Amino acid sequence: MINRFSVVLALLYWCWVHGLIATPSVSFAQASAKRGHLVIIGGGPRPEVIMKTIIDLAGGARSRIVILPMASAEMLETAQAQREQFMKYGAPTVDYIICDSASADTDSNLAKLRAATGVFFSGGDQNKLVAALRGTKLLQEIYALYQQRGGVIAGTSAGAAVQSYIMLTGDEAINKDTANPYGMVRKGNILTAEGFGFVRSLIIDQHFVKRRRQNRLLTLVLEYPNLLGVGIDESTCIVVKPNNTFEVLGEATVQVFDARGAKNIRTDAQGNLAANDIRVHILPSGATYTMPSDSTLHKRK
Repeated sequence: MINRFSVVLALLYWCWVHGLIATPSVSFAQASAKRGHLVIIGGGPRPEVIMKTIIDLAGGARSRIVILPMASAEMLETAQAQREQFMKYGAPTVDYIICDSASADTDSNLAKLRAATGVFFSGGDQNKLVAALRGTKLLQEIYALYQQRGGVIAGTSAGAAVQSYIMLTGDEAINKDTANPYGMVRKGNILTAEGFGFVRSLIIDQHFVKRRRQNRLLTLVLEYPNLLGVGIDESTCIVVKPNNTFEVLGEATVQVFDARGAKNIRTDAQGNLAANDIRVHILPSGATYTMPSDSTLHKRK
């Protein structure tokens, strides 16, 4: 006697053979479909288009944004002011977390992140932000938000610098002329640390044209020629998308330094870096750019 279970199995097999049931498959695009967006802002005032983009990417009317102001010297005031700005542009739920590495992993902090659809890193000193979050469960929840739940990670100034793997610290090793910062393109001058690495194929610089920071980004691009240097000016951002492109939004421009095809990268007797055929792109609002793979190595020359 044939039981009902055997009949159901036989029917399902017949449907599969005749193409009525598709064979499950997961493409690369489907596997990465839950990856979210990065909004990396070059500092300065944040125009409406940038704020509304963050809110929309976080879910619009269903967005839940958490501000992390630990880079700021005035954390509470910064968090409250940025909360008001997000709410002004329509974010319905905005909260903040102020912590150090010892207090980061409280149940309440982790619960806020698990419910969040977006995170915003404030400006200030990126080294303080890294010190507060490095090695914490809270940072792991931020990675999960971006990589697994399709959330948005946004940040301005210091909150932009931390998003790349090779992070500018703001310090110099050789140049001690504080009145002329970054006044050389010399090997070993620009100090870096490990950032959060939400994007690993770019080195992010900020306040770029406003503060004349081309020399420091050129230095790093020649030391890491397989990475792109991306200098973002004030009131401007790049929106990094799941398809490995970014779009420029805002009031100024973004400069891209590309030494991947450069020839004869070298130093002279004084340690000044030199090269031939470096490519430079100056991108206005609305422009898009295809990034190299994040599998790029991060070896310093």
